Amino acid sequence: MSKNIEIDLVIEAIHRCYGYDFRHYRRETLVRRLSAYCKKAGLATLVDMVPKIVHDREFFLELFYDLSITVTEMFREPAIFRVIDKFVLPRLRTYPFINIWMAGCATGEEVYSMAIFIKENNLHDRTQIYATDINERALETARKGIYHLKDMKRNTKNYNLAGGHASLSNYYRARYNGVIMDQALRDNITFSNHNLVTDGVFAEMHLVFCRNVLIYFNPELQNRVIKLFYESLCHHGYLCLANQESIRHSSFSNGFTRVTETNPLYFKKRLLT
Repeated sequence: MSKNIEIDLVIEAIHRCYGYDFRHYRRETLVRRLSAYCKKAGLATLVDMVPKIVHDREFFLELFYDLSITVTEMFREPAIFRVIDKFVLPRLRTYPFINIWMAGCATGEEVYSMAIFIKENNLHDRTQIYATDINERALETARKGIYHLKDMKRNTKNYNLAGGHASLSNYYRARYNGVIMDQALRDNITFSNHNLVTDGVFAEMHLVFCRNVLIYFNPELQNRVIKLFYESLCHHGYLCLANQESIRHSSFSNGFTRVTETNPLYFKKRLLT
């Protein structure tokens, strides 16, 4: 049986049993991650996963956690946070209330990064952050705001490179081998499950922040998700992607204007037809 047929059977089993649609994810990503999990589970072939997906929910949940990428860090790609601090937050200051959607937030490190910059710009009291992901286990970590102490050296370096206005240690408490983020940061964050493939619009957002998610989608799904972001943004709202992501080939590309030449930050304009 060919590898493509095996992949098709696995993602069809997932879709039929649990409703998660991986059919428009990049095929090379699926092959790599499913093959790695197959080996970890001690299975001979990918198709051997199908009966376990159908009959063993715990097996599926472990597989699903592997498929939904959760790699992240605080102030990842610091330059983009510098741009948000310089260009976006001063503009958002003109609104009486600010809505920010952090889509594909994984375990939440970048959500707290955004909340810190919101606080340092004195916008905390009028900002609501909606942080969403497809992976409930990752969301639970994000809700708790508890991370490894060993990561804070890297996170502090990122914060300083991003142009932080104070000290990162002001925003967490260290205990034993972990840190917990300040409760005040969490008060204005709503964590919820949202599937970019199947779920609908988050209306009237002033900033949509979604990075290192589109790279796992094929062009058709990328276009659908960019449409979702466009429809979720208010006029002149901002869209922030990762450095390796672009709206260039989307049918909604002419509905955005790039803020800077070197960063994937855009603001919404009227779509040209």
